[in-house]
Amino acid sequence: MSHTLPSPAPPRLPTAAPRTGTALLGIALGYFMVLLDTTVLSVAEPDLARSLGSSTAGLQWVVTGYTVAFGALLLSAGAVSDRYGAHRVFRAGVAVFGAGSLLSACAPGLWTLVGLRAVLGVAAAACVPSSMAMISRLYPDPARRARAVAVWAAVSGAALAAGPIAGGLLVALAGWRAVFLVNVPLTALVLTLVAGRAVRCPRGEREVDWGGQFAACAALGLLTDALIAFGAHAVVHGACSAAGAVVAGALFVRRERREWRGQRRPRERPERTDGRERRGVSPVVVPAVLRAPGMTGMLVAGAAVGFALTAVLFVLPLLLQSTRGYGVVAAGVAFLPLTLPTAVNPLLVTGRLVARFGPRGPVLGGLALLAAAGGVMAGAASSGAPYPVLAVGLFAAGCGVSLALPALTTAVITLAPAGSAGAAGGLLNAVRQLGATFGVAVLGSFVAVHPSARGAGWGLLLPGVVCALAAVLPVVLRAAGARRAGRSGRSGA
Repeated sequence: MSHTLPSPAPPRLPTAAPRTGTALLGIALGYFMVLLDTTVLSVAEPDLARSLGSSTAGLQWVVTGYTVAFGALLLSAGAVSDRYGAHRVFRAGVAVFGAGSLLSACAPGLWTLVGLRAVLGVAAAACVPSSMAMISRLYPDPARRARAVAVWAAVSGAALAAGPIAGGLLVALAGWRAVFLVNVPLTALVLTLVAGRAVRCPRGEREVDWGGQFAACAALGLLTDALIAFGAHAVVHGACSAAGAVVAGALFVRRERREWRGQRRPRERPERTDGRERRGVSPVVVPAVLRAPGMTGMLVAGAAVGFALTAVLFVLPLLLQSTRGYGVVAAGVAFLPLTLPTAVNPLLVTGRLVARFGPRGPVLGGLALLAAAGGVMAGAASSGAPYPVLAVGLFAAGCGVSLALPALTTAVITLAPAGSAGAAGGLLNAVRQLGATFGVAVLGSFVAVHPSARGAGWGLLLPGVVCALAAVLPVVLRAAGARRAGRSGRSGA
């Protein structure tokens, strides 16, 4: 009697890769939306001022209300992301960003809009570190992670290129409120793309140190406010904010040192009376992140890139419109040599370089290009050279940014200890935002003191000098570490 064996079931095709790719697209679009909001509003300011009857100071608060909240909360968002799960924090941030954008489009007055812009900054801060942690979770292999970061950087870099152009089109079609309404369908698309199980991240075990988080937010927020005030020559305002930043910073350092000592020498703690296990408290700046080899140099490089990019974006439009007679549209088009590489190079060039050679080379190459670009742009702007000369400097700066930033992101989340990718990503973006704030404040003050084209143009040398110093710093740190290791080895022998 013969028996017929059942035919084997057809093999199941792998579906993880498509789900992973879809999730990566959603993460990148979420970051695109956050970055787009930092640039798209600039061309809408005249229409906004006419609609709401705003002064120049009011317009400044519409812009800085977003950036101050964004920069001040990046550290907190990284720690919260690691504690509660990056995918939960990211989705919550995107949802709040969409709702806040819808309310901003309906804002009846200026100060309502300023408050809603601050809410958008809080939501944006939740999205950025958690997106880095999600990429680290989705792509544990370093080579695949480098390519994923390149895709993320290319999509998000397109926001820099698209912001002024998209803002101009939206304002021309439907006024300044359309700038916010465009975020609503983007929010729905992002939440759909990241809804799968492929992007679930584990919860951390350590509780968030909310007191330390508050002190860090206060210090960064007040410092940002002080720099903006000093840049606007509001000396009393700046001095009060700076004093508050010093006090908050001192409280933060004291609390962090106590938590760091507690991690090195765990103390006996009384048992909880509610039957639940007492968990350790995670410091705001995880010491293991700072102690990771090469991390300090990468953070300094991130601050330098933020300083250079924002300083150039702040100074050159003023020079092009005031000394060369460019209109708003012409000035936006003039920046294409800077903005287009940020959308193209991460995917075509940087991702491949990082995957093959590691992130250190592209970071140093990007800093070198930014240093050279500063010299070219300073010479062209101060001497009144034709636009093609200035375009060479802009293109070099765009290539430098598109080399350095994706490589920095890969380096930081790769160097971060397990379970701290969100905190590391928050720290990188916090120092980038701080560098950007310094760039606007320092270059703004320089332009105010030297309003002529020659004086303001030479101010563009400063971003180049900052990037050159950041490129040299890792070499100095490695040499110092080698000397310390040598002395320790001789003393041990």
